Amino acid sequence: MSYKVEAVPDSYAALGEGPHWDVDRQSLYYVDLESAGINRYDFKQNKVYRAKIEGEIFASFILPVENKPQEFAVGCGLRTVIVQWDGVSAVAKVTRTLFEVQPDLKENRLNDAKTDPNGRFYGGTMAARGDIFTQWKGELYSWQAGGQPNAIRSKVGISNGLAWDVKAKKFYFIDTNNHEVLAYDYNQSTGAVSNPKVIFDLRKIRPEGPLFPDGMTVDTDGNIYVATFNGGTVFKVNPSTGKILLEIKIPTTQITSVAFGGPNLDILYVTTANKFDQPKPAGTTFQVTGLNAKGYAGVNLKI
Repeated sequence: MSYKVEAVPDSYAALGEGPHWDVDRQSLYYVDLESAGINRYDFKQNKVYRAKIEGEIFASFILPVENKPQEFAVGCGLRTVIVQWDGVSAVAKVTRTLFEVQPDLKENRLNDAKTDPNGRFYGGTMAARGDIFTQWKGELYSWQAGGQPNAIRSKVGISNGLAWDVKAKKFYFIDTNNHEVLAYDYNQSTGAVSNPKVIFDLRKIRPEGPLFPDGMTVDTDGNIYVATFNGGTVFKVNPSTGKILLEIKIPTTQITSVAFGGPNLDILYVTTANKFDQPKPAGTTFQVTGLNAKGYAGVNLKI
């Protein structure tokens, strides 16, 4: 298979994360995590719009809110807040807090989060200071409108990639510090997840030094795509067998997350980071075409 990797123009983010394809606006949203930056790549204009969230340090994820075209749920520290943004202006503002987790653990922060196919929130926390790869202070949560956060998993290192396969009734989750992808049984009507099992162990690929799995997505055939933070690679994996079907090489090392998008949902967008002075093009967002696969658009959060 011949795929093509191209840089999205002017897409730099020092810690790019959380790509989310919005069908209505034909735009890819993603964050610059450690500068409270939120970005929108307009597909038709082939242009990135950026905003800084006023008064905040982190923007861990960005999720459009259902029926509120200028409202987004964003992870700021341990709070999931509602941010007002027109998608063009250079400044965005927090209007209220939806919920907070782990309020007593001030050295933690939210990390990756997504909406499930029914518009519920799933996301988790991690240590924000020290050696983040050796701490287990995080938790994984779900939340739905009108409720309180529900802890799904405790003693999480770095709560990271999330994906759902409705057909297979599976929810996939990555704790980066475990170097594994877990599959849970998933009940779409209730949102409940149960029976976690390891389906992909990245230690087996590179035993001499761990690959850190980061963000993740799924295609319409049920295959998962796993970004590797220090591996320069996105692995396409059959979750039933754990077999690697394709290794998608990206021209920088710190691959943070992936999402399908574009008018036909057949472009794989890949965010990257520039931590610890990486050479160019670190921090660029890439688009991968020619994969002969399609994915699912992001789902708006119901609040």
